[in-house]
Amino acid sequence: MVSLSSLWMPILLSAVIVFLLSFLIHMLTPFHRGDWGRLPKEDDVQAALRAFNIPPGDYGLPNPGSPAGLRDAAFIEKMKRGPVAFITVRPSGAPSMGNSLVLWFLYTIVVSAFSGYIATRALALTPGADYLQVFRFVGASAFFCYSMGMPQNSIWGGRSWAATIRMMIDGLIYGLFTAGTFGWLWPR
Repeated sequence: MVSLSSLWMPILLSAVIVFLLSFLIHMLTPFHRGDWGRLPKEDDVQAALRAFNIPPGDYGLPNPGSPAGLRDAAFIEKMKRGPVAFITVRPSGAPSMGNSLVLWFLYTIVVSAFSGYIATRALALTPGADYLQVFRFVGASAFFCYSMGMPQNSIWGGRSWAATIRMMIDGLIYGLFTAGTFGWLWPR
């Protein structure tokens, strides 16, 4: 039987590979350049919002306040008038990728560990499992982790389907490389 602890090498190596792939995809290709649009009169919008001193958090505009509020005539009128938006306000300050990169790397380790765990359960009776068996279980698990939460942002949050599909393609690439790493380094 293959234990999760015997998979420390493919877990860490696949996390490093996904981390590097994400850098290549996001920083060196134009694939995600259109994910976020620029607001017209961005400086004016930013100045107007700054006056409200909105604390960091997630906001809906307009916000019905409760499920019952969805039927309120005033809320419906605000929805008709627009704009309708979901806004995430982050803390102000100079951009810093350090914390996000650390969290992203930890997330890739968690995805690899769960994918490895699923494969150990699915292939528990087959030590020295065939490369393609390992690839299939790990790849599907990693793809689900990296991709299948993305459509919710388009379904409920109005996020561009094109951006969601691009992120899911990223997840497919990450899943394939994670699967390949596990298939290659699976204990024999």
